[in-house]
Amino acid sequence: MSYLVQEPLFLPILTLITAILIDIVIGDPAWLYRYIPHPVVVIGKAIEYGETWLNRSKNSRITGIVLGAILSLGIITLASALGLILSRTLGQVSHGWIVESILASSLIAYRGLGTAVRNVAKDLAVGLKEGRVSISHLVGRDPESLNEAGICRAAIESMAENFSDGVVAPVFWFALFGLPGLCAYKAINTLDSMIGHKNDRYEAFGKFAARLDDLVNLIPARLAGLFYVLAALFVPGASSTQGLKVMLRDAGQHRSPNAGWQEAAVAGTLGFALAGPRTYPGYVVDDPWMGDGGRTELSAPDIKRALKLYIGAGIWMLIAVSAPLLITGLIPGIL
Repeated sequence: MSYLVQEPLFLPILTLITAILIDIVIGDPAWLYRYIPHPVVVIGKAIEYGETWLNRSKNSRITGIVLGAILSLGIITLASALGLILSRTLGQVSHGWIVESILASSLIAYRGLGTAVRNVAKDLAVGLKEGRVSISHLVGRDPESLNEAGICRAAIESMAENFSDGVVAPVFWFALFGLPGLCAYKAINTLDSMIGHKNDRYEAFGKFAARLDDLVNLIPARLAGLFYVLAALFVPGASSTQGLKVMLRDAGQHRSPNAGWQEAAVAGTLGFALAGPRTYPGYVVDDPWMGDGGRTELSAPDIKRALKLYIGAGIWMLIAVSAPLLITGLIPGIL
């Protein structure tokens, strides 16, 4: 009797699982990046150089859109090509998959995001001033406009949204296309974070990058929301039923086509009200609340409760990644 566990399936999944576990246990080693630049920093420098060269105020709107698309496609192509070269090279080396796992782990931000959110809760317990400093490293809102409840909501919303962008989406694209897919995704996401803004400088130049980022996050965002709903099954006081209900009802109210799925899921499962009006430097976003009827006056213990949901969502993601390996390892195949 033979089984369907063959190396073409087994090794990529093992590489991805190992990458996730390395990130969970070690995260990004800060000491290492004092000597070599983080891959995202390299991508960011390339984007910064290209944007400075191409994005001129004298350009027409159409020219700006076209040049922004050319820069975006160039950065994505280079990142994908580098990922492909590394993957093919390591594939010829004994145990090269371990090195590939280490490289991939540097582009997954599960531990780093959890630590950053946990630090907000810890600093907020010391005082409001410390909490504002901590949240300023995590979100772009005006920290001076945030009271304790505002800081807590900002931290939880960032945890919810970035679980998709920083964790589920990189894992999803690696699962589909290996290291080249992961590198391409990180290039797209970095492009969006740097030039995908709706302001005078980037509205045209970053339009292609912003729309492409929305597209590549469509499935991961919904998976991330589902992982949060499933995680509520094992978090005391959380409700998967309410989380699913609120997610399906309120996700579309968010200004992002993707972020609402995770934020609404977290709001519903934990009985919070998230999103709503928010103050950024120079402007105010007047969004509707998600999870209406939920609590808005949150405190540091609520962040810690949300982090339990985050841990559970990570476990469900790991189960989903491992599922093909488990299924094919248990079902006899006829070859």
